[in-house]
Amino acid sequence: MGIALLLFLLLPIAAVADALVATREDGTEIARLTVPEGTGWCVLWHHSVQGFEVSDCYENRGGHMVLVSAHLPDFAAGLDHIPGRGRQVTDGQGGYFILDIDEPVPGDAYVLRPGAGAVDHRLQVGDTVISLSAVAPRERVQIALTRNLE
Repeated sequence: MGIALLLFLLLPIAAVADALVATREDGTEIARLTVPEGTGWCVLWHHSVQGFEVSDCYENRGGHMVLVSAHLPDFAAGLDHIPGRGRQVTDGQGGYFILDIDEPVPGDAYVLRPGAGAVDHRLQVGDTVISLSAVAPRERVQIALTRNLE
C-alpha cells in the first residue's frame, strides 16, 4: 500500500484558479486574466464629457466578484457618491475615492458596453491592461469572474 500512496502523491493535481473573463454576446472570449482569491482588478475608462480617468475596482473574495472602491476625479455627469454605499474621501487632487463599498456583484458578472475612441474602457490586473474598447467598441460585453481548472 505504501507504493500506491507514493504514486498517488506524485500525480499532478489540477489547481483551481479564478479568471476574469470578458466575452462578446455570442460567447467569443476577448480577454482572460488570472485573478487569484484575495487579489483585485479595476475597470478603467475616460469620462465621455470631461475626459478624466475613472475607475471601479473589484476583488476576488472566495471566488465571488465584489466591488470594493471607485475613483472619481470629479462629480461630473453620471458620477456621484451614493450615501450609505462606501465612504467618500478626498484623493488630495480635487477628486474622490469611494472606499469600503464591499458590494457583491450578483452572479459574479455584469454587462458593459465599452465606449469607443477616447472613452477606452479597459481591464487592469496588476500591470496588465487590456482595452475592451479596442476590440469591442459599443458591443455588449460580459465581464465575469469564473472558476477555472489549470
